[in-house]
Amino acid sequence: MSRGFRVGQWIRVRSSKEILDTLDADGTLDGLPFMPEMLKYCGQRYRVYRSAHKTCDTVLSWAIRSVDDAVHLDLRCDGSAHGGCQAGCLFFWKTAWLKSVDGDNDTQIAVNATTDASDAHIASVALTKGTRQPSSTGETEPRYRCQATQLRKFTREVTRRGRWNPIFYLRDLTSGNVRPLQFLWFGAIAVLNAFSHRWLRRRYPHLCGGASGKTPMFSTNLSPGEIVQVRSKDEIMQTVNADMRNRGLSFDVEMVAYCGTEQRVLRRVEQIIDEKTGRMMRLPNPCIVLDGIVCSGNLSMTRMFCPRSIYPYWREIWLKRLTTD
Repeated sequence: MSRGFRVGQWIRVRSSKEILDTLDADGTLDGLPFMPEMLKYCGQRYRVYRSAHKTCDTVLSWAIRSVDDAVHLDLRCDGSAHGGCQAGCLFFWKTAWLKSVDGDNDTQIAVNATTDASDAHIASVALTKGTRQPSSTGETEPRYRCQATQLRKFTREVTRRGRWNPIFYLRDLTSGNVRPLQFLWFGAIAVLNAFSHRWLRRRYPHLCGGASGKTPMFSTNLSPGEIVQVRSKDEIMQTVNADMRNRGLSFDVEMVAYCGTEQRVLRRVEQIIDEKTGRMMRLPNPCIVLDGIVCSGNLSMTRMFCPRSIYPYWREIWLKRLTTD
């Protein structure tokens, strides 16, 4: 990982002025946008959550791509400058926007509040202009621009051969993204799956949707804070078709690990930005995000150990209400 930043290390986000000085006319550094939603974290101290040396391509293929000089902090976008998008993506932070500090003995004197607020306002005005893409003639709604929509501009393709090279995954271990036992366990599963998929056309865990025709659904109007139980894998398989979808929403292999567990509802998701087009999508059937449940990439064929920690979306038919706080 560049600059020696490791998972768990204390860093401080540089001031808005320092960061603005690193950006080009498009508000990016090496193609990565610095977004207005990130400004409120300037000057603050955090621990590195993950090395962002790779990420999954949510724009086109879901395959893994390589990223230079970036990390994730445990900070997510609130969509406030992007039409209220509810995807809650982790931000990518270029290492040039951060500096290492001693978590126990950080004696840096705080920046003058008035000056800092002034710099942040100037930065916000400049960055907000970059949150919109040019619209076509006749378009009435804006097309948004964010780190997710620009992902292919600040990442590089990893070839199929590269994805099968064990050395490619050593950085997941050395950066601290993956613990040694986790690395060995899921690495062994990946090897077994490679053989079983080629010769038996099956993978672990095995998923087979059983719904035909229009897939079933129902709404229980779950609210943030409610406790739910994720239904069993067999129950969920009866609600998805052969493509593992329920009303267009995919049930991903990474979600299997949570079947049968009790979880807390974080929020309902009703609108998200389409990474391909930049347009806001209003979901005809709202989805649920569960608190702390994110994709790990542990069992995925093309995005193993992806550190992006995307929230999986859950249909209410996959969840059973237990209690309300």
